[in-house]
Amino acid sequence: MNFSSNPQQQNKEIPTKAEGNWIEHPLTLESDNYCLLPLEMEHFKDLLEISKDKRIWEFYIVDGSNSEKLLQSWNTAMIERKEGNQYPFVIKTKKDNKIIGSTRFLNIQPEHKKLEIGWSWIHPNYWNTNANKECKKLILTYIFETLKANRVQLQTDENNIRSRKAIEKIGGKFEGILRHDIIRENGVFRNSVYYSIINSEWAEIKNCLG
Repeated sequence: MNFSSNPQQQNKEIPTKAEGNWIEHPLTLESDNYCLLPLEMEHFKDLLEISKDKRIWEFYIVDGSNSEKLLQSWNTAMIERKEGNQYPFVIKTKKDNKIIGSTRFLNIQPEHKKLEIGWSWIHPNYWNTNANKECKKLILTYIFETLKANRVQLQTDENNIRSRKAIEKIGGKFEGILRHDIIRENGVFRNSVYYSIINSEWAEIKNCLG
């Protein structure tokens, strides 16, 4: 695995780290088969194309197949990146250099050495493959071995069984359910299931991830 913030790999962008930011930008994470790149406007076209599949958004609080809503989310994430609160990525295959989805760090709290992994999605063509497991191992390795974080949090819709199983497969420990946690854009309440991994668990989880 390779963790790189080499500006030559990101359109010669100069690395920046605003005061209080935990993650230096630009950050690239690479595994054998996938590459996580910092989200930039140049990625929007490909992301919008693959995000049209409504199956992706069944359990999200917004319908990401709506391009306007998705663009708003990405623009917000890029602003929040400058503030050190979020860090959005695009997921690319290394074999054919194809964008297949996105993920991001949320609720970044360096003072408490913790953050959240969220807004994670990949095109359904890559469901039930090694994509999620390999990318999450890559992300978790960076979080615990480079950032030296104490805790990472993940959450999903109570009814999103596929997502819950995926989180459990990467070692997420069930913490509980917050009832009526979020109001969806259609006005329906969402109960949120929370999971976490803490630093003392990481070595065993990493070994299980292969």
